[in-house]
Amino acid sequence: MEKNPEYTTIDEYIAQFEGETRKRLKAIRKLIAELAPEATEKIAYRMPTFFLNGNLIHFAGFAHHIGLYPTPQGVEEFKEDLARYKQGKGSVQFPLDEPLPLDLIARIVKFRVQRNAGKKPKK
Repeated sequence: MEKNPEYTTIDEYIAQFEGETRKRLKAIRKLIAELAPEATEKIAYRMPTFFLNGNLIHFAGFAHHIGLYPTPQGVEEFKEDLARYKQGKGSVQFPLDEPLPLDLIARIVKFRVQRNAGKKPKK
């Protein structure tokens, strides 16, 4: 993978990865697109981003994990479910050597869609 490349599309970003990382990035992208069909795709902060009334969610591939960036509010709302994963302010790391928690990611995306739409989120 090229170091610090300038991607202009999510396709370009994902194409830089191989194997399990690429597979997981594609799965997350597909899931978000299905749950937020009105959202648009872009690259923001050098990461794949879905945009809906503001940044909805970012995700990224790394050597040993997939990073998900649902904002500090998204991490706080699911803090119990995310407790087993390494976290930062507004971010969570899903290790590549563990199953990707797509059901949890789906719940986080739904929460973020409702937040960005100005509605009270439902879990």
